[in-house]
Amino acid sequence: NPIPEDSVPSTVVAVINIRDKDSGDNGEVSCNIDGDLPFRLEPSSEKTYKLIIASALDREKVSAYNITITARDRGRPALSSRTALVLEVSDVNDN
Repeated sequence: NPIPEDSVPSTVVAVINIRDKDSGDNGEVSCNIDGDLPFRLEPSSEKTYKLIIASALDREKVSAYNITITARDRGRPALSSRTALVLEVSDVNDN
């Protein structure tokens, strides 16, 4: 579903679940967003992150965001996985 451009910062737009069947450091996973985007990831629980709007959106400037999320474990060597999602911004009458 598109995100309205007038959504306020701190709005949760997605919940990301993480699974790693390893134990110890190999099972501890952290996530981050690649690039400089108006979103941030916050841990919600041990295996869940929230994707949150960090700053104002403007559909006239950017109508959709390609967000790449990288999950990396703390093993040696560290293993990682990436996934991409597209968030569309819906127009709100600015006048």
